Amino acid sequence: MGAPIVIENVGKRFRRYHADAPATIHEALLRGFRKLLPAEQFWGLREVNLRILHGRAVGVIGRNGAGKSTLLRLIGGVGRPDEGVIQIEGRVGGLLNLGAGFHPELTGRENVLVNGAVGGLARQEVADRFDAIVGFAELEEFIDSPLRCYSSGMQMRLGFSIAIHSAPGILLIDEVLAVGDIGFQQKCLERIRQLKAEGCTIILVSHDTGMVESLCDETLWLRAGRVAAYGPSESVISQYLLEADTKSWSYTSAD
Repeated sequence: MGAPIVIENVGKRFRRYHADAPATIHEALLRGFRKLLPAEQFWGLREVNLRILHGRAVGVIGRNGAGKSTLLRLIGGVGRPDEGVIQIEGRVGGLLNLGAGFHPELTGRENVLVNGAVGGLARQEVADRFDAIVGFAELEEFIDSPLRCYSSGMQMRLGFSIAIHSAPGILLIDEVLAVGDIGFQQKCLERIRQLKAEGCTIILVSHDTGMVESLCDETLWLRAGRVAAYGPSESVISQYLLEADTKSWSYTSAD
């Protein structure tokens, strides 16, 4: 069984700036340029090693600022690690920020065509899947309206539907299932399970440990940018919840 995602000794460094840094060039001229420079650097991720096998679902948990979203973005190709290597094999479908590529003045139909192409689909592939995309999103009545007329929930549904119909070999999900009504959330979960059964490799970042345990074979627990534990979901989540009950977390990092 292959490993479409291999992460070796990955680290990502960030800069933290002064809280009272000049907001304009005029302020900088009056107060000096020193505070425009970073106050310090810190590691948002450090020494992360992970090998995810084909068709597995892996959850990523940890408190806010643990580095979860940073790791997912690096896997999705949004930025590069400052150390280490990430090897990806297969088409990546990213649910990192649904609707980020949408244009408010284009209609839903036009946004489907544009975002499908951005997701790696040929024009004919988008056309062949168009009805399925719109039907899953339940937006048949609004698909020819400008996106600026859509609610945030409608945009979320459309973004999710485009992503799951792009035939990804790897699906990255970052808390997007927290948006939308209960019925549509359940519909999304069933579709995710179906993709997994078809061999899609899934990485799910979520604070919902119940969802992670039900969907994911293994779970990665990040603490302050480093791996605290990795293994079967039930075991890792139990450790995580035990620490949440018994310790006061006071570290700082980047999510």
